[in-house]
Amino acid sequence: MTETPDSQISSPVSETPHQSTSVNSSWMDGIATGWSWTTQQLKGLFPTDQIAQTVVQWFSVNETQIAEILEKVRAELPTTEALLIGKPQAGKSSIVRGLTGVSAEIVGQGFRPHTQHTERYAYPSNDLPLLIFKDTVGLGDINQNTELIIQELIGDLQQESQGARVLILTVKINDFATDTLRTIAQSLRKKYPNIPCLLVVTCLHELYPSQIDNHPIYPPDFEDINRAFAELKLAFKGLYDQAVLIDFTLEEDGYTPVYYGLEALRDTLADLLPEAEARTIHQLLNGEVNNQLGNIYRDVGRRYILAFSIMAATVAAVPIPFATMPVLTTLQVSLVVLLGNLYGKTLNLSQAGGLVSAIAGGFLAQMIGRELIKFIPGFGSVIAASWAAAYTWALGEGACVYFGDLMGGKKPDPQKIQVVMEEAFKTAKERFKGINESK
Repeated sequence: MTETPDSQISSPVSETPHQSTSVNSSWMDGIATGWSWTTQQLKGLFPTDQIAQTVVQWFSVNETQIAEILEKVRAELPTTEALLIGKPQAGKSSIVRGLTGVSAEIVGQGFRPHTQHTERYAYPSNDLPLLIFKDTVGLGDINQNTELIIQELIGDLQQESQGARVLILTVKINDFATDTLRTIAQSLRKKYPNIPCLLVVTCLHELYPSQIDNHPIYPPDFEDINRAFAELKLAFKGLYDQAVLIDFTLEEDGYTPVYYGLEALRDTLADLLPEAEARTIHQLLNGEVNNQLGNIYRDVGRRYILAFSIMAATVAAVPIPFATMPVLTTLQVSLVVLLGNLYGKTLNLSQAGGLVSAIAGGFLAQMIGRELIKFIPGFGSVIAASWAAAYTWALGEGACVYFGDLMGGKKPDPQKIQVVMEEAFKTAKERFKGINESK
C-alpha cells in the first residue's frame, strides 16, 4: 500500500468546504461541462461521428433523474434550523462543533454571511442540510443598533421553513452584562412564542475552584456555578423553555471530555423538537445519519462510476500500447470532476488531476505495467480492458470517500481511501472480467 501525506491529499480541492451549490444551476452546469469535455475525447477516438455519438448516448447518465432523486431526498429530510444568539466567544461555534463533529477550522470556514447581522452554516451540505445554524454577529458591540439586529432576526424567522426551528440563547457562566441579549430574546419571544427557546450556559471551567483541573461528573456541583446559573435563569425568566449547562473546549485545552454536557444538550434539544427532528439529532451524534447520507451520495455517484468504467474498458481495448493512456487519463479526471460536483466541491481539471495522483497512490504504476501486456496479441487487450475498468471503478470509489469526508467536515484519511480503493479494485476485477467478450 502506498501512503499519501495528508498535505498532498488535501491540496487539490477548493478551500471552500461547504460551497453553496444549486441542484438545478451550478451543479448541473458542472456536470454538463465535465461530460462535454469527456465526450469530445470519445469522439476523437472513434472513426465517425455517428459511431461516436452512439457510444456517447450509450454511456450517458440521466442527470435530470439524479437531480430529481436529490430533490426528493432533500424534501423529506427532517431539517432543524437553530438560531444561535449570543455575544462573540460565548460558545456558539462550539455548539456547532459538538452537534456536527466537524473541526473548528471547518466550522469557521463554513459560516457565510446571511444578513448583515447573521451568518449561515448548513450541515452536512447546503443541498442536503440536516442542521442549519444561523449565528448572530455584532451582539454586545456598542456601535451596533440593537433594534436593527432584532428586525433582521425577525425577518429571518418570517421566511417560510419546512423544518423545525429552535432559538438557542448562548451566554457565558460569568457574564452578567446581558441587557442586549435579553432585549433581543424578549422581542423574539413576543413575536414568535411558539418557537422553543433553549438557554445554554457555557464556559463552566472559568468558575471551577482553583484546585479543580478537569471536569467533574456531570452536572457540576460547585457553589459558584450553581449561584451563577440560578442568577442567569432569573435574568432570562419567561424567555426560555429549558436551560442547560455545557462546557465545550478544544483538545489542547486539556479538559476531558472535550464536549462536557453534550448528552444533556442533545436530550434537552430533543425535548424541544418534533419527533422526527429529535430522532435526527440522536442519529447524527451516533454517526447513523452520516452513514445514511453517505450511502445516498455513493449510490448516485456509482451511476457515473459505472459509465466511466465501461468507457475506460472500451478505450483500453485498443491494441496499441500506451496510445490510449491520454484518453484514459482524461476520462478519469472527468469522473473526479463530476463526482466533486455531486458532493458540492468545484474542481478545475488541474485540481482534479492532482487529486487523482494523490489518491491513486501505487495504482498508476500498476496501470502502466498493465499497458505493457498489450504487446501480447489478443490476451493482453482483454486484461488491459478489464483492468482499466476496475481501476476506474476503484478510483471513483476512492474519490467518493474523499469528497464524503470533506462534506461531513472531516479531513480525508489517506490510509482509509487506499483500503477502500484496494477492496473496490478486487471486487471490480471480478465484475468486469471478460468485459470484451460481452460487447
